[in-house]
Amino acid sequence: MGTAATDLAQPHGLAATWWWPKPQVGNTHPGATSPLGMVSACAYSGAYPTGYGLYSKNTEGVPEEMFDRLQASGFTHFQQSGTGAIRKYYNYVRVTPMVQPLDELGQSWGLSDEEASPGYYAATLDTGIRCEVTVGAKVAVHRYTFPAASSGRVVIDMSMGGLAVELGRTVPLRAQVESMGLGRAQGTVVMEGVPLSVYAEVDSPGWRQMLWYDRRLIDGGTRLDFDSIRHTNLRPFGMLFRGNARAGQTVEVRLGFSLRGCDQARENLRRECGEDGPSFGRVRSATRSRWRDHLDKVKVDGGTQARRTVFSTALYHSLIKPCFADDESPFWPNSGPYAFDVCTMWDIYKTQLPLLAAIAPERSADLLESLIRVCEEEGNFPIGYRMARGADRFFRQASALAHTAIADAQALGRAEIDWAWALVHMVDDLRRMYGEDFYEHGVVHPITHTLDLAYAYQCTARLARALGDRRLATDLQEKAKGWVNAFDPATGLLRDSEFYEGGKWNYSFRLMHDMAARIALAGGDDAFLAKLDRFFGYGADPVEQPGRRPLAAEMAAGYALNRFEGLNNEPDMEAPWAYHWAGRPGRTAEIVQSALTWQFGTGPGGLPGNDDSGGLSSWYVWASLGLFPVAGQQQFLINAPAFERAAIDMPGGEFVIETSGLRDDPIGSDGLDRELPAQYVQSATLNGQPLHGTHLSAAAVHRGGRLHLRLGPEPTSWGRGNRPPSLSDPPPPEER
Repeated sequence: MGTAATDLAQPHGLAATWWWPKPQVGNTHPGATSPLGMVSACAYSGAYPTGYGLYSKNTEGVPEEMFDRLQASGFTHFQQSGTGAIRKYYNYVRVTPMVQPLDELGQSWGLSDEEASPGYYAATLDTGIRCEVTVGAKVAVHRYTFPAASSGRVVIDMSMGGLAVELGRTVPLRAQVESMGLGRAQGTVVMEGVPLSVYAEVDSPGWRQMLWYDRRLIDGGTRLDFDSIRHTNLRPFGMLFRGNARAGQTVEVRLGFSLRGCDQARENLRRECGEDGPSFGRVRSATRSRWRDHLDKVKVDGGTQARRTVFSTALYHSLIKPCFADDESPFWPNSGPYAFDVCTMWDIYKTQLPLLAAIAPERSADLLESLIRVCEEEGNFPIGYRMARGADRFFRQASALAHTAIADAQALGRAEIDWAWALVHMVDDLRRMYGEDFYEHGVVHPITHTLDLAYAYQCTARLARALGDRRLATDLQEKAKGWVNAFDPATGLLRDSEFYEGGKWNYSFRLMHDMAARIALAGGDDAFLAKLDRFFGYGADPVEQPGRRPLAAEMAAGYALNRFEGLNNEPDMEAPWAYHWAGRPGRTAEIVQSALTWQFGTGPGGLPGNDDSGGLSSWYVWASLGLFPVAGQQQFLINAPAFERAAIDMPGGEFVIETSGLRDDPIGSDGLDRELPAQYVQSATLNGQPLHGTHLSAAAVHRGGRLHLRLGPEPTSWGRGNRPPSLSDPPPPEER
């Protein structure tokens, strides 16, 4: 799901008025992955952006195809998942099974008979070789079944990196490869300042083992060293195993990876693969078990089989990234959690990070610990962090987003983090990059960074207050009021500025820490609701989506609509829930129902846009459950769920969302519910007690309980008066 260009049913109603500016493709891959693991493995064609598939680089509209068939030149490791133009595409260490001469390395062969499941990928090359790959946390195991051939080969290309698109190639800076005999070899390549080491074992009895350079065998050589590699002098190099292949003969290739040298790569291989030969089945079984443990954290009942398939696939995509490589940081010597492929916080902080905190709390804490360490080592909290030097790569997207997750984690009280040390880094980070101008002037352009920084000041103030530093909290709280400087009181929208992948309408309905004041700034409930309704297309005509190679004028006309961009773009993800603060939760129900119905489907074209490291899929998970986390505010918003019953294995116990009155939906031709009006929450109880508000504290959800929602066909007064909290609300009596 999401590996091909968007192919969804023609939307009707409200959803038909939304305009999608970003690429209409999920950019996922079907390769073998481990839950939040370091390694992935998939067929490699060089296509954008995962290395798998057909498509060339695209940033808007329908993607163009690079190839006229599904094909592969081998199998690579460390794929992106759902990202766009990040210019860091990995795909290192290509393994290619061949029955052709080495001269033909790099040629692509057609793929057929693909199979994919969590932790496993298989396909047949049109050379007749059946290829299977599985991965563990830090290892990959390949199994190739050959046809009869006088000269079978398994070639490991250590020089590989990136994609076959413009600016997509990665060139190693330095490298060394060593052949150790008895089916063993090892090597290290330095890619963008990071040393990636691999230790390889190949079970191919009777086959010869050799190094190669520039597609020429090095007979008798045991080591290659490259001290300085440039684009102009790079020639492919690596290791090769060859011999006669019987029909049905299998060759197993085991690869251990490390960012701390070949010795640690070998130990990683031993830990997951053992020392007694073939281990494909063992590694696949262990990874399948890990996936089952993670996916079983959320269970749903009701709905169609297709709807459950989309949900479980979304949950799967939500748990692929970030990559955790414990004790593997190449930049600091001590042990501890190390995370990369945080691509990017802008994509995941609203949806995926709260999901990890709920169902993978240990890993969530590890991520925060890793981000704090990155800040300590590199000087600032990253907006995106890759297997490469440079924590400021994505600084244009946003500012100070890690603060939200850190504040939420501290409020929940479960992560074992040195909070005082975290606070030091949070405060320092607020004055870096765009933060310096915000500190001095209270406003910064791009104007969205003003919102980011004000929000981060609020989150940091919460942590300072929790740690007893009232003076610091008061100072930070005052700066947090600076969000108002971003808005034009004459329009109730953001001021004119430059915007990252959006416009002022897309960013004007973010869930700020003082939504009551935000609504008052817009002129009150009615004026705010009128702008929201216009943004979401109420009463508007259907629009036409950008096609292949959309013209600049076409895109400009689309942006001029100032319309909700659906789930095709990140800035809009939280906007449907702004209605909760204006006393109209029924509108949220209508929009979310339309998005779940028309913007997701089964099959390769089942996503409306880039999955963005699981950020989009996490949105689907929360929306289907009838909850939405407000990152940085320690609360969840309530909406009508898509399933009759759901159970989430929270850190403090099982949290159950059950419904009465959920409609038995008819099934469309694709197995999904189509053209059905939204349902609305009529009343709610929490643990048997009436619940009149449209929100719950994060603590209440995380400790477990039972939320019962009675649904019906028309909105009622439920939730209209008891709105989610805002900073300017009068404090409770006990705090006055």
